[in-house]
Amino acid sequence: MPDPIGSEPVRSDTLRTDTVKDDLHRYLHGARDALRFKIDGLGELDARRSLTPTGLSLLGLVHHTAVCAAEYFGVVFDRPFPEPTPDVDADPHADFVVPSEVSLEDALAYVDRAWAHADATIEALAIDAEGTVPWWSGPRARVTLHQAMVHMIAEAHRHAGHADVLREGLDGSAGLRPDSTNLPEGTDWAEHVARVDRVAREAAARATERT
Repeated sequence: MPDPIGSEPVRSDTLRTDTVKDDLHRYLHGARDALRFKIDGLGELDARRSLTPTGLSLLGLVHHTAVCAAEYFGVVFDRPFPEPTPDVDADPHADFVVPSEVSLEDALAYVDRAWAHADATIEALAIDAEGTVPWWSGPRARVTLHQAMVHMIAEAHRHAGHADVLREGLDGSAGLRPDSTNLPEGTDWAEHVARVDRVAREAAARATERT
C-alpha cells in the first residue's frame, strides 16, 4: 500500500536531525490536511451538529486539534499564540464547541492561523529544543520539539480518523484527500457492505451454535 502522505522512505543510516524534523512535519501536515478536508463543502449546521452520543462534530474536531497545535507549539516553547484560546479549565468541552456568533468561515480562518503559528514554531526551533507542558505533571512535563511533534501527530491522525467516520456517516463522502482517495478503484460499495454484513451474521450464527 502506498504511503498516503507521499515521499520516499529514508534509510535509517542516513538520517539527519533536519530530515527527521522534516519527516515529522510532513506527517503532521498530512493529518491536518486530511482532517480539514472532512469539513469541506459543509454548511453551518452539518459542520457543527453532534454526530455521536458524546457530542462530536466535524468543526469541533477541526477546531480542537488546531487549538492543541497552537498550545503545544505555543506556550510549551514560550511562543504563545497571540489570540485567545478556549478556557478548557473552566469548560473541558470549550474547544469542541465554536460559539454560534462565530461563523464557520471565521472559525476556519482561526484554525488556519493556529496551524500557521504551529508551523512557525516548528520551523524556528531545533528538533531537540526543550519546552514545558504546563498541564502535564512531574518530569514528563519537560519535552523536546521532537516529542511535541510526535504527540501532535498522534493527536491529529486520531481525530482525522474520527472525522473520516463522521463525514462518511453524514453524507457518504469518503477518501483521504481531494487528489487521492486512497480507496480501491471500481469497488461496488453496496456489494461490499452486503458482504461485510453477511460475514458478520454468519460469524454470529456460528458463535451461537458453539454455545
